[in-house]
Amino acid sequence: MNLPQRDGDGYLQDMDQWTPEIGKAMAEADGFEMTEEKWDQVLKARDYYDENQSVPPIRKFAAFVGKPNKEMFDLWQTGPMKPITKYGGLPKPTGCV
Repeated sequence: MNLPQRDGDGYLQDMDQWTPEIGKAMAEADGFEMTEEKWDQVLKARDYYDENQSVPPIRKFAAFVGKPNKEMFDLWQTGPMKPITKYGGLPKPTGCV
């Protein structure tokens, strides 16, 4: 699959080009394992963005998906919002990630 143009951090340059297949292909190209639970959170982040037109900080997003912060960090093994927004075709998070 040919991936759309991405910036230096791996985010899509044009959010409108995102599809679930592209998100999964981006993760695969980056060597990032996407489990069903991770993918579910990516889709929930897209729902949040559609409703609020912003990327939530991790505390707000953890509450949105009903998970403790620690569980989110344990699942993603990194700051969760960066891969969630990257593979969800969303803008880069600002502030604490």
